[in-house]
Amino acid sequence: MSPSNYQIDSVDRAILGYLLQDSRMAFTEIAKHLLVSPGTIHQRMKKMEDAGIVEKATLRMNPGLLGFDIVAFLGLHLSKGAYDHVITQLKEVDEVVEAHYTTGAYGIFMKMVCKNTAHLREVLKTKIQAIEGIEKTETMISMEAGIDRGLSLKTLDLLTKDQYQNS
Repeated sequence: MSPSNYQIDSVDRAILGYLLQDSRMAFTEIAKHLLVSPGTIHQRMKKMEDAGIVEKATLRMNPGLLGFDIVAFLGLHLSKGAYDHVITQLKEVDEVVEAHYTTGAYGIFMKMVCKNTAHLREVLKTKIQAIEGIEKTETMISMEAGIDRGLSLKTLDLLTKDQYQNS
């Protein structure tokens, strides 16, 4: 089932709302709140997973509390046709937590975590800049994450409003 074939209704939205607040909430508890059977919650979640709407549930850790005091963003300038090779190599760098193929000045914009500036310098020198196809890097160290969130139900409401207006 593709996402375009699946329409989220009020029950799906409520399920997502509970799980966005607490991803570890048991389906039985959600069912009690919604006055439906736990099987209904399970089936709805399975349908949303099959449609690709719900991708996965993950554990989120606080890098700073684990000793990774540096969050850095890197803009990578690539040589022509190097994207596939570079992204394959970046997947092997444990400190890289996100990498995006972008428009604009950079071929890839990525996020990484390091213990300190010495660790950042070492990773840049021995792991990132050593990758064939990377012509130049620009590094920005994050001072604070002023906003750090995933997709919310309010964002989903914006899409729903647009769908109704375009119908």
